[in-house]
Amino acid sequence: MTWQRVATAVVLVPVVVGLVLWGSTAIVSIAIALVTLLALFEYFALGEAIGHRAYRFWTATCALGLVFVQWAASSTWAVLTRSNYTFELYKGGPVSPIRFSVQDVFFVFVLGVAVVTLLTRRPLVEILPAAGISSSGLIFVAFPLSFAIRLHSAGPQGPTLLLFALVIVWVSDTAAYFAGRAIGKHPFAPRLSPNKTWEGAVAGFLASLAVAFVFMPWVNVPLGHLLAMAALGNIAGQVGDLLESGYKRSAGIKDSGSLLPGHGGVLDRIDALILAIPVVWYYWLLIYSPKS
Repeated sequence: MTWQRVATAVVLVPVVVGLVLWGSTAIVSIAIALVTLLALFEYFALGEAIGHRAYRFWTATCALGLVFVQWAASSTWAVLTRSNYTFELYKGGPVSPIRFSVQDVFFVFVLGVAVVTLLTRRPLVEILPAAGISSSGLIFVAFPLSFAIRLHSAGPQGPTLLLFALVIVWVSDTAAYFAGRAIGKHPFAPRLSPNKTWEGAVAGFLASLAVAFVFMPWVNVPLGHLLAMAALGNIAGQVGDLLESGYKRSAGIKDSGSLLPGHGGVLDRIDALILAIPVVWYYWLLIYSPKS
């Protein structure tokens, strides 16, 4: 119901904004870890609906490992390498650094899945689905969400940039929802999400562009780059939304959960952010550099 959506947003939005703008990256990382676990277990529930039981504990552990590496790569005691994915941890004294990276977490995950597969007592027919749903959960949920930490730590403007990524998705979702209900006539992706319309998608896209103008006074980025980040972030967000709709339709489930009244589950609420945040981060990193 609309009033439930609004009431939930009124409660959550100020909390999230305050956390992003005034919380440290460590606090934001803890929040991302919690959201990641909630979304990941909802994703596992979708898999279980079609008989694919994940290696829950091991996948969740590696998801937390991704969060830790992303935080450590941006913390004051870590030394970034040129790859921007690796940090060096010095234990003190003239010793060689111990290097950890996102790639290492994925490799450890693969090793763990191999061990669990060999030791499991599950029926053999469940081994491949279990490895598949576990891997896809780490890749499609935990990994992209962890980039919120990198974006938040992207210099003095990091918190504002993360808020920018959040707002372009929030505003797009709101505009698409109300425009689709009011004037939506042409289905956007009927196979994945019958209620989405082209009118709603366009309204959401234009609303995201408007956010770029609103953020101009607070982000020291040329308007052209802000508009590009908003446009690409919006497109990525809409793709993420449709992707999660595909997951749910595959599982025969309407909502990923019921934790957020009017919105469904956590995964339902962050589906667009899962792709939008990494896209904004990579645009900032690769196309617009603070040094340029």
